[in-house]
Amino acid sequence: MIARGIRNHNPLNIRRSKSQWQGLADVQTDNAFCQFKSPEWGWRAAFYLLTRNYYQQHHLYTIRGIISRWAPPEDHNDTEAYIRNVSRLTGIDPDVNLGIPLMEPANWLLLGAAMCIQECGTEGLDLFAMLRGWGMCRKDVTKG
Repeated sequence: MIARGIRNHNPLNIRRSKSQWQGLADVQTDNAFCQFKSPEWGWRAAFYLLTRNYYQQHHLYTIRGIISRWAPPEDHNDTEAYIRNVSRLTGIDPDVNLGIPLMEPANWLLLGAAMCIQECGTEGLDLFAMLRGWGMCRKDVTKG
């Protein structure tokens, strides 16, 4: 069975909220998670959250800092296991600064791919859609 996040074109399982993401599917049938029109739109939203909200607004620069906010223990997550797995997959120590997203895009792409694997597994992971979503996000961020 294909993972919920892949079915929803939401590779990092972004929860529904007041945010009106670009590329949301017209009909939202999942009560908990956003559904996007395509994987590219889901990746765009994911990278926007990671680079604009987490990095720029909340000053979270490490895997540990980002995952601790993304999947906190109070939401019934095994946060430490999530951190260890993302660190193992990326090859980046959990406490190392990932760098400025526009200067170190590889670290942020590795982070996104590893978080997708943690959230959804490897089946349905489309690296080309991820790269297109990164490009969509970067274009939006550099405009304003």
